[in-house]
Amino acid sequence: MITSRRQYYNRTIEITQMNDLTKPAQISNALKCKGCGALLHFVPGTHSLQCDYCGENNPIEQSATATEITAVDFEDYVGNIDTGKQLNNQQIVDCHNCGSRTVLDNFVTSDKCPFCASPLVLNLGSGLQYVPPHYILPFEVTKEQGADFFKKWLAGLWWAPNDLAKKVSNSSSILNGVYLPHWTYDMNTITRYTGERGDYYYTTETYTVNNNGQSETRTRQVRHTRWSYASGTVHCKFEDLIVPASRSLPEETLVKLEPWKFSNLVKFDERYTSGFRSETYQLDPEKGLVKAIEQTVSQINDTIRDDIGGDEQRIDHTDTQYNNKAIKYIMLPVWVSAYNYNNKVYQFTVNASTGEVIGQRPLSYIKIALAILFAIALIIAAVMYFRNQNAGPQY
Repeated sequence: MITSRRQYYNRTIEITQMNDLTKPAQISNALKCKGCGALLHFVPGTHSLQCDYCGENNPIEQSATATEITAVDFEDYVGNIDTGKQLNNQQIVDCHNCGSRTVLDNFVTSDKCPFCASPLVLNLGSGLQYVPPHYILPFEVTKEQGADFFKKWLAGLWWAPNDLAKKVSNSSSILNGVYLPHWTYDMNTITRYTGERGDYYYTTETYTVNNNGQSETRTRQVRHTRWSYASGTVHCKFEDLIVPASRSLPEETLVKLEPWKFSNLVKFDERYTSGFRSETYQLDPEKGLVKAIEQTVSQINDTIRDDIGGDEQRIDHTDTQYNNKAIKYIMLPVWVSAYNYNNKVYQFTVNASTGEVIGQRPLSYIKIALAILFAIALIIAAVMYFRNQNAGPQY
């Protein structure tokens, strides 16, 4: 007979070990409570772990957080990524509904997807290996704070139905904490270009107007552009070009969640993930590099225009070399959930570093229709007002 939470905890681990013979359940010493030996969970906004059973607070040593953030050589990383050291307590599971790829502790044999609530399937025999990230941004926003940010976001949706906040007020209670994988890239570029420089010059033009029935000759300055050939070489330096490596959320959502508090990044430590889900990357670093390079185009072109000078510039051809490429594999925290309104599911995400909320929302077509009618009424009123003003006094 189970008479205490501690006995219940030990019994749960024992059953899990029996059910999952391929991956025996072991708790890393780093995740064991110093007081009772139970599993610890990371506390958002701190550098500490807490025991749910005895309440013991177990700090993460300062040496684990005081870290200089540096990138590693891109070619070396890609060439050795398959030999990354695997942590003791990790297994990869796939969601067959939304395609997410989540990392679970070994002693968890079943769970639901944090993105769509579908059952997760253990990826046994797939050959997939968990590659530890370089750095992690620990959760700063608590679950309760995330719920408050969500409620404020709901209340500020101008075009949403009036009853939305009331109907989904309890949806924030099912927030799921997830670490999302991201790549960041550093690189130096050398770009050779050809183009044209445009310099303005002015000529005087004579023209005739009718002034109270009289023909009158006037002059005005007319602007022209003189184009000349231009070529040269420009150098640019890029740091922390961030590329989401998850496909579980729309890319537009992941981009809108920025910026992140990168100043709070720490060296990856599995203790920060205890009590949370974490995804492994679904976009490989080579494809991520392509997206990072796309982000450099605008700044390179701006630098070329500055180098050409003049009043206008045309860029005809560019040839860019990308040197000193470096990469960091980082994990960023979010609270994710979904709410149901009129039998339709809407997903939302909270940046667990800043509190920014990005989500889907229903639209009130009544509000939109009324706004359109109001705008039309304003236009009609404005037209009538100016018509009366131009008509002048009536005698």
